[in-house]
Amino acid sequence: MSYGFLDIAMTPSVRAAQADMGAARQWEHFAGDRESDRFTAQEAAFIAERDTFYIATVSENGWPYVQHRGGPAGFLKMIDERTLAFADYRGNRQYISTGNLAANDRACLILVDYPRRARLKIYAHVEKLALDAEPALTDLVKDGRYKAKLERIFRLRLAAFDWNCPQHITPRFTEGEIAQAVRPLHDRIAALEAENAAMRARLGN
Repeated sequence: MSYGFLDIAMTPSVRAAQADMGAARQWEHFAGDRESDRFTAQEAAFIAERDTFYIATVSENGWPYVQHRGGPAGFLKMIDERTLAFADYRGNRQYISTGNLAANDRACLILVDYPRRARLKIYAHVEKLALDAEPALTDLVKDGRYKAKLERIFRLRLAAFDWNCPQHITPRFTEGEIAQAVRPLHDRIAALEAENAAMRARLGN
């Protein structure tokens, strides 16, 4: 079977570059071991853990634009096996991605799990929705605990996805991940300090 992500990505110029670098044969008859036009439980779990991703769009003058999107973990919601959505909160009010998507609805997302060195790439068609356009969807994606002004909803229709290899991903850890990792050390130090205090108290008596 064909591999949807590469069907999109493999343009004539890409194939020419592969040929120039001696990599054409590697991808000539490549076919993935599963469909790439619908998410599985693996992708669902990965997406649900992310608190950030990068989205690339293309302007009317042909220039690409890459923007960071962040929020509470899981703010990018999987609606079904071919649909994602997220609440778009106010930022610096340039609206470059929003404007680009009004002219060309195609986008590419990159989601990275730095500690595990995993990376998911997603091609999608993106639709902008007003907050009152589909109230049930708005209620699903918004997070009342996140104190930022919600301006719109973006719904993404999956075209294809692909997993990248872990090469060249430097592990990085959030403050929360570091705190969780060192908690046993803090607990052990606290226990030893309590033990020492008790010993000093006994010796003092």
